[in-house]
Amino acid sequence: MDTNIKSTPKDVFLHILSIGTLYYVAINFITLIWQYINIYFPDQLQPEYFSGYAGTIRFAMASLIIVYPVHCYVMRLLYRDYAAIPEKRELRVRKWLIHFTLFITAIVIIGDLVTLVYNFLGGELTARFLLKIVTVFLTTGAIFMFYLRDLKNKWNEKSLRLFVGTIIAVILVAVIGGFFTAGSPLRARLYRFDEARVNDLQMLQGQIINYWQLKEKLPMTLLDLEDPISGFRAPVDPATAAMYEYRTTEKLQFELCATFDLSSANAVPVGVVKPRAVYEPYGANWDHGMGRVCFARVIDPELYPVPQKGKFGM
Repeated sequence: MDTNIKSTPKDVFLHILSIGTLYYVAINFITLIWQYINIYFPDQLQPEYFSGYAGTIRFAMASLIIVYPVHCYVMRLLYRDYAAIPEKRELRVRKWLIHFTLFITAIVIIGDLVTLVYNFLGGELTARFLLKIVTVFLTTGAIFMFYLRDLKNKWNEKSLRLFVGTIIAVILVAVIGGFFTAGSPLRARLYRFDEARVNDLQMLQGQIINYWQLKEKLPMTLLDLEDPISGFRAPVDPATAAMYEYRTTEKLQFELCATFDLSSANAVPVGVVKPRAVYEPYGANWDHGMGRVCFARVIDPELYPVPQKGKFGM
């Protein structure tokens, strides 16, 4: 057997690509599972928002959907080469990359266990924390076990198929779970439209309050808020381009209305404990149902006083 077989550019490329895609898949798989844990096991001591998790979930899903099949395809090419030319198992590039991967996963596993013991001694163990530790341990442990056996050529066809099939099933379940948690692409787009509407209404509310503080009266229409010097123009509905509804009800009371595609109550999946929010933009509650919703606001002169004459250059 020729143990001094030389690496070709193709060998180097395939081995580096296989390890690179492996790291990328592992990181995004852990990220995806961690986001599920964040959502279903929220920390009530931290203000958190589902929309931020949903975006991370979608990116991790996209990464796994694209990169994991590439990794599987590259590994299949490598194993075909090993079957045709067994000496290629002794390639330096292969051994260097496998040993480096074993080193990295061993360090991660050790760090994972140290973190577990440290938090146990500090009495800070929670289900959320333990699940994240287990996720990292199982993911890196699977990688370590696979390459340790692969390095010693201990995989037979049956056990390898079982191992790979299990990994594929786990990743498939994780990705499918994202569609139930983060929602379908259509639902995600509708949610973004509603999010834009809330942002527009928040902006309009701030401009109305500012208008009141400067002129001691509420604007008659949203067009009164437009300022050619600052360049501000009243935003319109992002889907229909229609102006938002606005009307004054009393001297210091007004309403802003919009038509929403979804209910904000359904933005978070069923079964998820909604974390507390310590701050609402402009001190307002923007929860809404589906369809036309109006938000009644009352300006408190003590919270938003009119500047006294003679101050601030007036």
